Amino acid sequence: MFNQVGLVLEGGGMRGVYTAGILEYFLEQELFFPYVIGVSAGACNAASYLSKQKGRNKTVTIKYAADPRYISWQNYFKNRQFFGMDFIFDEIPNKHVPYHYDEFYKNPSEFVVGTTDCLTGEPVYFKKQDYDKDLLTVLRASSSLPFIAPEVRFKDKVLLDGGISDPIPIKKAQEDGFKKNIVILTRNEGYLKKPSKFHFLVNRKYPEYKGLQQSLRNRYQIYNETLSFLEKEEEAGNVLIIRPLQPLTVGRMERNPTRLEALYHQGYEDAKASMSAIRKYIEM
Repeated sequence: MFNQVGLVLEGGGMRGVYTAGILEYFLEQELFFPYVIGVSAGACNAASYLSKQKGRNKTVTIKYAADPRYISWQNYFKNRQFFGMDFIFDEIPNKHVPYHYDEFYKNPSEFVVGTTDCLTGEPVYFKKQDYDKDLLTVLRASSSLPFIAPEVRFKDKVLLDGGISDPIPIKKAQEDGFKKNIVILTRNEGYLKKPSKFHFLVNRKYPEYKGLQQSLRNRYQIYNETLSFLEKEEEAGNVLIIRPLQPLTVGRMERNPTRLEALYHQGYEDAKASMSAIRKYIEM
């Protein structure tokens, strides 16, 4: 456990298998951090890492990727959910691939999950003391993308995907006292997000959520500004970034197990190749 270094995890839907591969290597090396913060798929992968369940992220994501209950148009036409949220956040952890809640809660690491408040459009972060035994609820909220998943109501708030308002929560980690952080990204270097052309659909779908409308409209700016900030922090030695080195062939909604497994192994190998740099950074 390294007391002064945090771990920050980007989301990215099924691209999150890259992060899963990295965290699997961290588990094997017994590399843990006192503070972990993530959004969406990043937060979901962190949960299995913090419960110390080797191989769980690979099983949950890759084994079930082709299962229509996990991700399919069938889900969308039936429930207006492209991802089967009940299946992912209830059936899998409680029946099919049991989650080790006891191990998670006795882990001394703080785990912060980022979400987006639909009314204000601002990020809302939940720490262990906030969600207590409702971990799966906040993970579900953090992973609920607009249009393809319903809003989640928790603690008197209406919530959606954490990546909308704070896609790479590095500043929150710093605000919480961690001036040095390992940051895992799920996009290649040089990627920049472009403005959406579908704001009229957002306004039509969520007419009562003005804050969400504004946050989605500004999403590309927030993302690109965060990348620019990370570059400066990396130059200053305040962050160490791990990101896919090979061109991505996996999209947010990817269902092909072969492609997913390849990206998982890419993450694992990138972590292995980065380990000496990570240890040097941690010990600085």
